[in-house]
Amino acid sequence: MTETISNRPAAVSSLRDWLDRLDSNGRLARAKPGIPLEYTLAAVAKRLDGEKAVLFPEPDGHPVSVISGIVSQRAWIAEAMGSDDATLLDRFRDAVLNPLPWTEVGQAPVQEIVHRNTIDLKAVLPIPTHNEHDNGAYITAGLVIARNPQTGDQNVSINRLQISGPNRLGILILPRDLHRFHDAAEATGEALPVAIVIGVDPMTLLASQAILPINSDELMVAGALMGRPLEVSKCITNEVRVPAQAEIVIEGRLLPEVRELEGPFGEFPQYYGPAGMRQVIVVDAITHRVKPLFHTIVPAAMEHLLLGAIPREASLIAFLQRNFPSVLDVHLSRGGVCRYHLYVKIAKRWEGEPKNIIMGAFAGHADIKQVTVVDEDVDVHDPTAVEWAVATRFQAASDLVVVPRAQGSRLDPSAEEGLVDKMGLDATKPIKGDPFRYTVVHVPGEDDSALEAIWLKK
Repeated sequence: MTETISNRPAAVSSLRDWLDRLDSNGRLARAKPGIPLEYTLAAVAKRLDGEKAVLFPEPDGHPVSVISGIVSQRAWIAEAMGSDDATLLDRFRDAVLNPLPWTEVGQAPVQEIVHRNTIDLKAVLPIPTHNEHDNGAYITAGLVIARNPQTGDQNVSINRLQISGPNRLGILILPRDLHRFHDAAEATGEALPVAIVIGVDPMTLLASQAILPINSDELMVAGALMGRPLEVSKCITNEVRVPAQAEIVIEGRLLPEVRELEGPFGEFPQYYGPAGMRQVIVVDAITHRVKPLFHTIVPAAMEHLLLGAIPREASLIAFLQRNFPSVLDVHLSRGGVCRYHLYVKIAKRWEGEPKNIIMGAFAGHADIKQVTVVDEDVDVHDPTAVEWAVATRFQAASDLVVVPRAQGSRLDPSAEEGLVDKMGLDATKPIKGDPFRYTVVHVPGEDDSALEAIWLKK
C-alpha cells in the first residue's frame, strides 16, 4: 500500500501534469517547430524567463521536444508543492527532516525505449548550446545520481555536463558528496556507476538541491514533498535507482584517473566558469519514454537561480533559528544571484544580536558573501524595502561587519582561489531611544481598498 501524508494539499507528482497545468492557464508558450539548438532556443527561453515556460517541438528537426523554464517563478514552485509563498520554506524543511523511503517498481515508463549499442548522445537527444562562449552543447538539467561505493547510499546533484564525444561527457564536480564517492571509487581503481536523469517532476527537481548529510538520498526528500514514496527503478546497466516516471536516463561510469578539458560554461553568477581538466563520464546506455521531453535549464535564468535558492534558504533559516529564535524569515536576493546576498528579518531583542546573526549566517553556508539584517516591519522579499532599511537604519562606522579572506564560492569571479571578503550590515533600529524617530509616515486610509471606487468612477 502506498504511504501518504494527510492534511496537506497534494503536490504535483508528474512533469506532464505540471506542464498541463501551466498550459491550462496561459503559462506555457509553444515555439515554432525547428528552432535552432545553438543559441536560438536558449535565447527564446531567456526572453520569456519568469513569465512563461516554453515548449520547443522538433528543435533543429530533432524528433524529441525540449522544455525550459518550468519553475521560473517562486510562486510556481510553491504551487507545484501544494503550498504558498508563506509556507514554502517550512514545507521544504519538513520534507528534509522527514524523508520518505522510495519504493521500487519493475516496469518504468523511463525505460520504454533502450539504446545500448552505438551511443550517440546528440543523435538521441536534442542538446542545446546556450551561451556565446560555452564550450559546445551542455546538459544543464540532468540529475546526476550515484551510489556511495562503500555503503550503497545514493546522492543526487545537478552538475553541468559537456558533450565531449558521441558517448562521452565532461563534468564539473564540486567538493561535495559526488566528489567523495568518485574519490572512493578512484582510490580502488574502479569507475563510479552513475545515472543522469532528465525530465522529472518539479518536486524531484527541487529535492535534488536539498542540503543533506552525506549518505542521505534526495529522492526520499522528493517523496516527502509529494506526500507519497517516489517510485524508482533500477538502471539496466548498474545498480543506481532512478525516478521511474522520468523522461530520460543516461547510464554511465565516472572514469578513474581520467581528466579532460571541460568548459568554459556560463554559470549562475552571469559569468563564465573557466575551463579546466575535469572528470569524464562514458555512456553505456540511454533509456527514455516514448516521445520523451528533454528539459534544459538556461544558465543564470530564474529557473536556475530559484532551484538553488529555496533549498539554501530552508537550510539557512533552520540553522539560524536553532541559535537565534528571533529570526523570522530569510531571502537570498536576485541581485545576489540567489546565492551570495542574504536578507534576514528578525524580531530584535538585544543590541548586538544582529551582528551575531550575521556571523551565524556566514557559518551557515560558505557561499554567503553579504548579510543584511532588518527589523520585522521590512519585507525581505522586496529589495527596495531592504535598501530603504539600509539607507535609514544603518551607519557604516558602527553597524558594518567585515570578514576578510574567508571561504566563499569558487564560481565568484572576484574570488581568489575561493577566498572572498564578507560583509554584514545591521540595518535594524536601536532598541532604546525615542520611538517617534523611526515612526514610518502613513496616510490614514491609504490602504483602504474602497479608495479604488474614487478613481474608477466615470
